Amino acid sequence: MKARLGARHGAAAWHGAAGLGAAALLRSSFAARAGSRRFYLLTASLAGTWAGGALGAGPIPWRGDGWRARPGGAALGLIVVPVVSGAATFAAFYAAARAARRHRTLRRAIASVLRYADAGSTPLVVLIASGSGVAEELFFRGALWSGPRPLRTTTLAYAASTAATGNPALVLAGLITSVIFGWQRAATGGVLAPAVTHVTWSVLMLRYLPPLFGDADRPPAPKSATNRYPLTCREPHA
Repeated sequence: MKARLGARHGAAAWHGAAGLGAAALLRSSFAARAGSRRFYLLTASLAGTWAGGALGAGPIPWRGDGWRARPGGAALGLIVVPVVSGAATFAAFYAAARAARRHRTLRRAIASVLRYADAGSTPLVVLIASGSGVAEELFFRGALWSGPRPLRTTTLAYAASTAATGNPALVLAGLITSVIFGWQRAATGGVLAPAVTHVTWSVLMLRYLPPLFGDADRPPAPKSATNRYPLTCREPHA
Protein backbone atom coordinates (compact mmCIF):
# COMPACT_ATOMS: atom_id res chain seq x y z
CA MET A 1 0.00 0.00 0.00
CA LYS A 2 2.80 2.41 0.91
CA ALA A 3 4.68 1.53 -2.27
CA ARG A 4 1.61 2.20 -4.39
CA LEU A 5 0.96 5.51 -2.62
CA GLY A 6 4.58 6.51 -3.04
CA ALA A 7 4.48 5.68 -6.75
CA ARG A 8 1.31 7.75 -7.14
CA HIS A 9 2.86 10.73 -5.40
CA GLY A 10 6.02 10.35 -7.49
CA ALA A 11 3.99 10.33 -10.71
CA ALA A 12 2.06 13.41 -9.59
CA ALA A 13 5.35 15.18 -8.89
CA TRP A 14 6.59 14.37 -12.40
CA HIS A 15 3.28 15.56 -13.88
CA GLY A 16 3.36 18.85 -11.99
CA ALA A 17 7.00 19.60 -12.72
CA ALA A 18 6.62 18.80 -16.41
CA GLY A 19 3.41 20.81 -16.71
CA LEU A 20 4.84 23.93 -15.10
CA GLY A 21 8.13 23.68 -16.95
CA ALA A 22 6.43 23.10 -20.30
CA ALA A 23 4.07 26.05 -19.82
CA ALA A 24 7.03 28.35 -19.13
CA LEU A 25 8.98 27.01 -22.11
CA LEU A 26 5.96 27.32 -24.40
CA ARG A 27 5.41 30.93 -23.43
CA SER A 28 9.10 31.73 -23.87
CA SER A 29 9.29 30.02 -27.25
CA PHE A 30 6.47 32.17 -28.64
CA ALA A 31 8.25 35.24 -27.33
CA ALA A 32 11.46 34.29 -29.15
CA ARG A 33 12.29 35.52 -32.63
CA ALA A 34 11.07 33.17 -35.36
CA GLY A 35 13.93 31.16 -36.86
CA SER A 36 16.39 32.10 -34.12
CA ARG A 37 18.65 29.66 -32.32
CA ARG A 38 16.85 30.49 -29.09
CA PHE A 39 13.52 29.47 -30.59
CA TYR A 40 14.84 26.08 -31.68
CA LEU A 41 16.47 25.51 -28.29
CA LEU A 42 13.28 26.37 -26.42
CA THR A 43 11.00 24.22 -28.58
CA ALA A 44 13.38 21.25 -28.43
CA SER A 45 13.54 21.66 -24.64
CA LEU A 46 9.74 21.77 -24.57
CA ALA A 47 9.51 18.41 -26.34
CA GLY A 48 12.09 16.99 -23.96
CA THR A 49 10.14 18.26 -20.96
CA TRP A 50 6.91 16.59 -22.09
CA ALA A 51 8.71 13.32 -22.86
CA GLY A 52 10.78 13.37 -19.67
CA GLY A 53 7.73 14.04 -17.52
CA ALA A 54 5.84 11.20 -19.18
CA LEU A 55 8.61 8.62 -18.96
CA GLY A 56 9.57 9.64 -15.43
CA ALA A 57 6.00 9.16 -14.19
CA GLY A 58 5.91 5.48 -15.15
CA PRO A 59 5.46 3.05 -18.06
CA ILE A 60 3.56 4.26 -21.12
CA PRO A 61 1.10 2.01 -23.00
CA TRP A 62 2.44 2.32 -26.53
CA ARG A 63 0.17 0.09 -28.63
CA GLY A 64 -2.42 -1.06 -26.14
CA ASP A 65 -3.32 -4.61 -25.21
CA GLY A 66 -6.20 -4.99 -27.65
CA TRP A 67 -3.96 -5.33 -30.72
CA ARG A 68 -1.55 -8.04 -29.62
CA ALA A 69 -3.77 -10.90 -30.79
CA ARG A 70 -4.45 -9.23 -34.19
CA PRO A 71 -1.18 -8.26 -35.87
CA GLY A 72 -2.90 -7.61 -39.23
CA GLY A 73 -5.51 -5.39 -37.65
CA ALA A 74 -2.84 -3.52 -35.73
CA ALA A 75 -1.33 -2.08 -38.91
CA LEU A 76 -4.74 -0.84 -40.01
CA GLY A 77 -5.89 0.47 -36.65
CA LEU A 78 -2.61 1.94 -35.43
CA ILE A 79 -1.10 3.34 -38.65
CA VAL A 80 -3.52 3.59 -41.59
CA VAL A 81 -6.58 4.87 -39.73
CA PRO A 82 -4.56 7.41 -37.69
CA VAL A 83 -2.91 8.78 -40.86
CA VAL A 84 -6.31 9.17 -42.51
CA SER A 85 -7.67 10.75 -39.32
CA GLY A 86 -4.79 13.21 -39.24
CA ALA A 87 -5.39 14.16 -42.87
CA ALA A 88 -9.12 14.59 -42.26
CA THR A 89 -8.44 16.74 -39.20
CA PHE A 90 -6.12 18.91 -41.26
CA ALA A 91 -8.77 19.27 -43.98
CA ALA A 92 -11.27 20.54 -41.40
CA PHE A 93 -8.71 22.99 -39.98
CA TYR A 94 -7.78 24.17 -43.47
CA ALA A 95 -11.42 24.93 -44.29
CA ALA A 96 -11.83 26.74 -40.97
CA ALA A 97 -8.62 28.71 -41.58
CA ARG A 98 -9.87 29.94 -44.94
CA ALA A 99 -12.99 31.23 -43.22
CA ALA A 100 -10.95 32.72 -40.35
CA ARG A 101 -8.96 34.88 -42.77
CA ARG A 102 -11.98 37.18 -42.99
CA HIS A 103 -11.83 37.88 -39.25
CA ARG A 104 -9.03 40.30 -38.44
CA THR A 105 -8.35 39.12 -34.88
CA LEU A 106 -8.34 35.42 -35.76
CA ARG A 107 -6.27 36.06 -38.88
CA ARG A 108 -3.54 37.77 -36.87
CA ALA A 109 -3.64 35.17 -34.09
CA ILE A 110 -3.16 32.32 -36.56
CA ALA A 111 -0.51 34.19 -38.53
CA SER A 112 1.49 34.85 -35.34
CA VAL A 113 1.82 31.08 -34.87
CA LEU A 114 2.47 30.17 -38.50
CA ARG A 115 5.28 32.70 -38.88
CA TYR A 116 7.51 30.25 -37.02
CA ALA A 117 7.01 27.75 -39.84
CA ASP A 118 8.16 30.21 -42.51
CA ALA A 119 11.28 31.50 -40.78
CA GLY A 120 14.51 29.56 -40.56
CA SER A 121 15.00 25.93 -41.53
CA THR A 122 11.80 24.22 -42.65
CA PRO A 123 13.13 20.65 -42.13
CA LEU A 124 14.21 21.56 -38.60
CA VAL A 125 10.81 23.08 -37.82
CA VAL A 126 9.06 19.94 -39.12
CA LEU A 127 11.41 17.69 -37.14
CA ILE A 128 10.86 19.60 -33.89
CA ALA A 129 7.10 19.80 -34.46
CA SER A 130 6.92 16.05 -35.07
CA GLY A 131 8.99 15.30 -31.99
CA SER A 132 6.84 17.65 -29.92
CA GLY A 133 3.70 15.91 -31.19
CA VAL A 134 4.97 12.52 -30.05
CA ALA A 135 6.15 13.94 -26.72
CA GLU A 136 2.78 15.57 -26.06
CA GLU A 137 0.99 12.30 -26.72
CA LEU A 138 3.34 10.48 -24.36
CA PHE A 139 2.43 12.97 -21.65
CA PHE A 140 -1.26 13.73 -22.18
CA ARG A 141 -2.55 10.48 -23.70
CA GLY A 142 0.02 8.40 -21.84
CA ALA A 143 1.17 9.49 -18.38
CA LEU A 144 -1.79 11.80 -17.70
CA TRP A 145 -4.46 9.44 -19.05
CA SER A 146 -6.07 8.17 -15.84
CA GLY A 147 -9.10 8.62 -13.63
CA PRO A 148 -12.82 8.27 -14.39
CA ARG A 149 -12.88 10.96 -17.13
CA PRO A 150 -9.41 11.03 -18.74
CA LEU A 151 -10.64 12.68 -21.96
CA ARG A 152 -12.00 15.69 -20.10
CA THR A 153 -8.99 15.88 -17.78
CA THR A 154 -6.37 15.78 -20.52
CA THR A 155 -8.27 18.18 -22.76
CA LEU A 156 -8.54 20.78 -20.01
CA ALA A 157 -4.92 20.24 -19.00
CA TYR A 158 -3.71 20.78 -22.56
CA ALA A 159 -5.88 23.89 -22.94
CA ALA A 160 -4.38 25.26 -19.72
CA SER A 161 -0.85 24.70 -21.00
CA THR A 162 -1.50 26.38 -24.35
CA ALA A 163 -3.22 29.29 -22.60
CA ALA A 164 0.25 30.32 -21.43
CA THR A 165 0.90 31.58 -24.97
CA GLY A 166 -1.99 34.04 -24.78
CA ASN A 167 -3.04 33.01 -28.30
CA PRO A 168 -6.77 32.16 -28.59
CA ALA A 169 -6.31 30.34 -31.91
CA LEU A 170 -3.76 28.00 -30.35
CA VAL A 171 -6.00 27.29 -27.36
CA LEU A 172 -8.97 26.52 -29.61
CA ALA A 173 -6.89 24.23 -31.80
CA GLY A 174 -5.60 22.46 -28.70
CA LEU A 175 -9.12 21.85 -27.40
CA ILE A 176 -10.29 20.34 -30.69
CA THR A 177 -7.27 18.16 -31.33
CA SER A 178 -7.15 16.94 -27.71
CA VAL A 179 -10.64 15.53 -28.12
CA ILE A 180 -9.72 13.81 -31.40
CA PHE A 181 -6.48 12.37 -30.04
CA GLY A 182 -8.26 11.34 -26.85
CA TRP A 183 -10.88 9.38 -28.78
CA GLN A 184 -8.10 7.42 -30.49
CA ARG A 185 -6.40 6.76 -27.16
CA ALA A 186 -9.65 5.41 -25.74
CA ALA A 187 -10.31 3.27 -28.81
CA THR A 188 -6.84 1.69 -29.09
CA GLY A 189 -5.62 1.68 -25.50
CA GLY A 190 -2.23 3.18 -26.38
CA VAL A 191 -0.48 6.35 -27.50
CA LEU A 192 0.76 5.16 -30.91
CA ALA A 193 -2.47 5.91 -32.79
CA PRO A 194 -2.89 9.46 -31.44
CA ALA A 195 0.83 10.10 -31.95
CA VAL A 196 0.60 9.13 -35.63
CA THR A 197 -2.47 11.32 -36.08
CA HIS A 198 -0.79 14.21 -34.28
CA VAL A 199 2.33 14.05 -36.44
CA THR A 200 0.32 13.74 -39.66
CA TRP A 201 -1.81 16.73 -38.74
CA SER A 202 1.20 18.82 -37.69
CA VAL A 203 3.20 18.15 -40.87
CA LEU A 204 0.24 18.99 -43.13
CA MET A 205 -0.51 22.16 -41.16
CA LEU A 206 3.10 23.33 -41.47
CA ARG A 207 3.16 22.57 -45.19
CA TYR A 208 -0.12 24.02 -46.40
CA LEU A 209 -1.41 26.56 -43.88
CA PRO A 210 1.31 29.28 -43.87
CA PRO A 211 0.66 30.39 -47.49
CA LEU A 212 -2.91 31.30 -46.51
CA PHE A 213 -1.66 33.88 -44.00
CA GLY A 214 1.50 35.14 -45.65
CA ASP A 215 0.05 38.65 -46.03
CA ALA A 216 -1.93 38.76 -42.77
CA ASP A 217 0.13 41.57 -41.25
CA ARG A 218 0.68 43.59 -44.41
CA PRO A 219 -1.11 46.91 -44.74
CA PRO A 220 -3.54 47.20 -47.64
CA ALA A 221 -1.94 48.30 -50.89
CA PRO A 222 -2.48 51.99 -51.66
CA LYS A 223 -4.67 52.84 -54.58
CA SER A 224 -2.99 54.17 -57.67
CA ALA A 225 -3.33 57.79 -58.63
CA THR A 226 -5.33 56.80 -61.69
CA ASN A 227 -7.87 54.86 -59.66
CA ARG A 228 -8.02 57.47 -56.91
CA TYR A 229 -8.77 60.36 -59.25
CA PRO A 230 -10.37 58.74 -62.29
CA LEU A 231 -11.87 61.94 -63.71
CA THR A 232 -9.33 64.64 -62.99
CA CYS A 233 -6.45 62.68 -64.45
CA ARG A 234 -8.03 62.17 -67.82
CA GLU A 235 -7.40 64.38 -70.82
CA PRO A 236 -10.47 66.27 -72.02
CA HIS A 237 -11.99 65.14 -75.25
CA ALA A 238 -11.41 67.32 -78.28
